[in-house]
Amino acid sequence: MCPATLSYSSNSWLNARNEIFSSKKCKTKLLIRVDQVLTVSPKKSEQSIHELLSVQGIAHTHRRVREVVWKQTNVTNENLCCKNPRFDPMFLDEAYELCRKICEEYAKTFYLGTKLMTEERQKAIWAIYVWCRRTDELVDGPNADYMNNSVLDRWEQRLEDIFNNKPYDMLDAALTDTICKFPLDIKPFKDMIDGMRMDTRKSRYANFQELYMYCYCVAGTVGLMSVPIMGIAPESCVSAQTVYNAALHLGIGNQLTNILRDVGEDALRGRVYLPQDELAQFGIRDEDVFAMKVTDQWREFMKEQIRRARFYFNLAEEGASHLNKASRWPVWSSLILYRKILDAIEENDYDNLTKRAYVGRAKKLVTLPVSYARALSLPSLAIQ
Repeated sequence: MCPATLSYSSNSWLNARNEIFSSKKCKTKLLIRVDQVLTVSPKKSEQSIHELLSVQGIAHTHRRVREVVWKQTNVTNENLCCKNPRFDPMFLDEAYELCRKICEEYAKTFYLGTKLMTEERQKAIWAIYVWCRRTDELVDGPNADYMNNSVLDRWEQRLEDIFNNKPYDMLDAALTDTICKFPLDIKPFKDMIDGMRMDTRKSRYANFQELYMYCYCVAGTVGLMSVPIMGIAPESCVSAQTVYNAALHLGIGNQLTNILRDVGEDALRGRVYLPQDELAQFGIRDEDVFAMKVTDQWREFMKEQIRRARFYFNLAEEGASHLNKASRWPVWSSLILYRKILDAIEENDYDNLTKRAYVGRAKKLVTLPVSYARALSLPSLAIQ
């Protein structure tokens, strides 16, 4: 029996894209379908992406995203000002400078991309990056062995204190100040903590629906946090929901790429962040992953997983140029560099079990002017 494949060829993608964005009257309904999850099914030439995506979805995620978008686009300046904390300006400068240094050290390419942003937006995006990094390190950092739900519960309470103008330390204070300047909702931050909770209790994901929710929590949420900071281009004619969807899709694509890049390292920790039902359809068991053997079945399976990640990057690209012009460079840099990680996996003959795919410094430098040029492009009219 031949393994089932994911039916989303490049032609299918173009057909689906035209379907999705051809009718302004039906735009909202169809965009929700775009955000639905890919499922594995026998390849059929007549099956479009639009039909495939409408089979199964993540309704709970849709509700979360719509709620966040509504809250973050309906905050008035008065509401922001009335909760503004009174920090000493020199203290805040020092807090943001510390955030800047952390971002520069651990996310060099992304940091460089932020240099085109206004000073206020730079500071805000650095503060969010640092909070996300600290949250991730609770599970993946040097003290991860001591992680449990009570630690995450305390971290969530600390998050609520940040939103209530009661920061615990200097880095928290930078985020508190950011929250008072930009319309950020607490929900994506809490959802990210929920993603960390998943890591404490799950090491397997039965299907892509489960994995999608994990990807949303640990990475899609970053997009929802970032849009209010980066801003939507004044000349953009698309809805805020469209831009938020694109940001969410970029997070999903990035996390799927991280998973594919780190399969071998995760296996050493007894973790398999791959849909169990899809592995089974290709005749692959967890034991085969742990054995680190790259077989023909594994290569075919990886081709489909890479195709899925690229699908989400295609969706993300549709909204990238609708961000504020000064904020597009880090987004385009992320899009291009993460796609190159997928290329590197292919160049390694799909051996992501014993080899780690990476993008060398020279290739990174080459992508910077390319992403800069894309950042200067006008918003596409295709998704109006």
